[in-house]
Amino acid sequence: MSISKYETLAKVVELGSLTRAADALGCTQSAVSHTINNLEAELGFSVITRSRAGVKLTADGERIMPSVRGMLNYEEQLRQTASAIRGLDSGTVRIGAFTSVAVHWLPGVIKEFQHDYPNVDLKLLNGDYYDVERWIDEGSVDLGFVNVPTKIKCECIPLMEDRLLAILPHGHKFESYPKFPLVECETEAFITLLEESNHDANRALAAAGIKPNIRFSTKDDYAIIAMVEKGLGISIMPELLLTGRHDDVVVKELVPPSKRVIGLAITETSRNSPATRKFADYTVDWVRRGIATV
Repeated sequence: MSISKYETLAKVVELGSLTRAADALGCTQSAVSHTINNLEAELGFSVITRSRAGVKLTADGERIMPSVRGMLNYEEQLRQTASAIRGLDSGTVRIGAFTSVAVHWLPGVIKEFQHDYPNVDLKLLNGDYYDVERWIDEGSVDLGFVNVPTKIKCECIPLMEDRLLAILPHGHKFESYPKFPLVECETEAFITLLEESNHDANRALAAAGIKPNIRFSTKDDYAIIAMVEKGLGISIMPELLLTGRHDDVVVKELVPPSKRVIGLAITETSRNSPATRKFADYTVDWVRRGIATV
């Protein structure tokens, strides 16, 4: 069985376009279309629908994609194992990360890893908690950074506890206080991430039995900071996200204190991949050395 047609299907689904898939694969759009047509004929049903909006999986296509991704992951794992036996360091590692990790951790980890393993190809996907968990669950990435505990089925390595902090605009009535009482979120205008991504604040508030006075919701962490700067409300942010920034906001510890735990999740189909395992080892080492020097 040729695996290339399934690689083509996965690329079409990933990019949502035959044209973009053809560009990524270095072939023509007609070649991609021909490959998909042959695959559908072989399977006996349609796997995608085409429209002006792009390409989407059919219901039958949705059913086979987990198996397709699993097959491609195992093929990549076999290739990497064979390379390791020959004494080569090659392969591909697909990484999913949310903003604070993508900004503060990944550049350092990648620099060290690529110095030692320059032939390993790293593919990065940046999103929020919801995106990363979905990518891991679908097998679209080999490993990803998650908020622990996570409900997805994977190997998960806790990396670091990260304090949650309140951010307030200058001139706020609590600016002179040493800490910010979490209960004030019930009356203060509160700016939050979208519900599916707001694990940090939700857990802190729920643990304290507090229902926040939500005024605005957005998908972007830095949009929240900008809105707080303009006096539109207050918010709760992880300390790592705020590290090294010079925003015009007031940062306060919370009362009661709260934290998140950042973990590294490795998919079941990638946990034995030599390149993925090595990158995970470098990540754990880099983070723990960083914590030790704080």
